[in-house]
Amino acid sequence: MKRLIDITLSLAALPLALALGLPFAIAIWLGDRQSPIYGGTRVGKDWKPYRQYKLRSMIVDAEKSRIYATPKNDSRITPIGRFIRHYKLDEWPQLWNVLRGEMSLVGPRPNTLHECRMYSAEEKRILSITPGITDVASIVFSDEQSIINGSSDPNLAYHQLVRPWKSRYCLLYVERRTLLVDLELIAFTVLLFFSRTLALTCLQHVLRRMGAGPDLLSIARRESPLVPFPPPGMTTVVDSTFGKAETAIEAISKVSLSGRGGHVPPDTNPELHVAPTQPQAA
Repeated sequence: MKRLIDITLSLAALPLALALGLPFAIAIWLGDRQSPIYGGTRVGKDWKPYRQYKLRSMIVDAEKSRIYATPKNDSRITPIGRFIRHYKLDEWPQLWNVLRGEMSLVGPRPNTLHECRMYSAEEKRILSITPGITDVASIVFSDEQSIINGSSDPNLAYHQLVRPWKSRYCLLYVERRTLLVDLELIAFTVLLFFSRTLALTCLQHVLRRMGAGPDLLSIARRESPLVPFPPPGMTTVVDSTFGKAETAIEAISKVSLSGRGGHVPPDTNPELHVAPTQPQAA
């Protein structure tokens, strides 16, 4: 039934996506005469890589900077890119990923292979289901760019402030997902464009029904500043991150995407340094 809803709603939304997206696609192309569509490698269900499509909001080859988190003031973002990112218009092409079965309308937001190899054993359960265009974390952290804005290390800020709770919301969804929850999260995502406060308030009721604990309910209200906290399955706060043999990881991904391989083996993690500090409550 979930797949039927994905296909039905995606097909219904396609005309609107084309009508809204085409003028921006033309504007992006006129800006630098480069493709307006960006296809970044992401990790899907069971570690299977796929191309996730977006309207390109950054300069060409922006990913070569190795900055995976994107602050609001990121110099890689183009002028038109700032507008389409603000209104989430860059996400529309992912309806194609949904129709192909690589994504769902609702599910954990996909990450790069580099980030997924940093997952704890507990976080790896997130990859047991199909990733989605929106989820609980997408609503709670709709201002993610502002959260990490101004940080000297956006990647680290993401792993200290956003990832710990994003992963917990994803794990909650993995365990307690229902079709009703999916429909509610789609509705709240639309509501975000009109009132973030109201969307977060409505989300509280769904989280309680899903059995979320006091910490998840508190973070979802977004009334207090986020502070560094350990990811699920870890007891210490992430202190620094860097990939081991990143080019080899990318090579594995390219082989899988080319059809010569199926799934990426999750047995080798990048090196992860953590600070032996006590977790702080947000």
